[in-house]
Amino acid sequence: MLTKKIGNKIAEARRKTHISQAELAQRLFISPQAVGKWERGESMPDITTFHRLAEILGVDLNYFSDSFSSETNEADSTQHLDEGSDQQPPKQNPAADKSRKKLNWNMSFGNWVDADFSGLKDLQEKLRCSNMKNCKFIDSDMSGLILKSNHMEGCDFRGSDLSNSQMKYSHLENNLFNDCSLQETEFSLCDMKGCDFSGANFTGAKLKTSDFVKNNMANAVLSSTSFIAMHMKDIVFEGAVEDCSFEHCSFKKVTFQNSTFTNTFFKSNLKGIRFINCEADRMTYEFLKNGKADLNGITLLAPLGID
Repeated sequence: MLTKKIGNKIAEARRKTHISQAELAQRLFISPQAVGKWERGESMPDITTFHRLAEILGVDLNYFSDSFSSETNEADSTQHLDEGSDQQPPKQNPAADKSRKKLNWNMSFGNWVDADFSGLKDLQEKLRCSNMKNCKFIDSDMSGLILKSNHMEGCDFRGSDLSNSQMKYSHLENNLFNDCSLQETEFSLCDMKGCDFSGANFTGAKLKTSDFVKNNMANAVLSSTSFIAMHMKDIVFEGAVEDCSFEHCSFKKVTFQNSTFTNTFFKSNLKGIRFINCEADRMTYEFLKNGKADLNGITLLAPLGID
């Protein structure tokens, strides 16, 4: 049975890499029970999960070739048609050629190291299951993309437009997002560590159920930004925080300095936050107090119209 065969392959590779089911589940952002079902042949990972699974277990995607056979056959048949097989597509007239849409690039399921894609644009809607290390995407247009199950390490996205994008199930480590547009972008179930978001615009962005550790947030724009069920550690925020929300987040060694809070909602235990030279309006101040925050370092803003 196919699922049983794939399950045995997963179990064998996991044992060879000395990773427990619980550790594998944590790195895939799933439950240990799901890994157990795979290995017993009761269920099978979806196509996007196979890529990340292969990366973690140190195997090639061909290791799970049975599960990709139908997709590969479909891709091969399309490729043969494009490369000039006996069955050629019908010719179009010149008018149709001129009206044809500009080709888009699909970078899903790629593996790139030290590549320079600066100025990249015209990607398709999805960029998923790719491994990128030390690549450059400076001043690129990557807006509106679904970036899912990617591993991006040491990449440079400075000045790029990533607005209205969705980043899911991805590992982002030591990447540069300086001065990027992240407006209305959603990060979910991601592991973000050591990234530089200085000067990035997070207006309307949503960050949820992700690890956010040792990232640089100097002068980042936080306006109508939502942080939901985030694990935040070793972070320094600086600048205005306006119309934002922090709900059910955990904080450890998080500092706000030289920040002004207005109309910002907190619903978390805030003992892990330190404030240095900050100001807050009355409503935000009460939310902070209710969350048992250390209010030293915060002064109340004067109500509008009162000097």
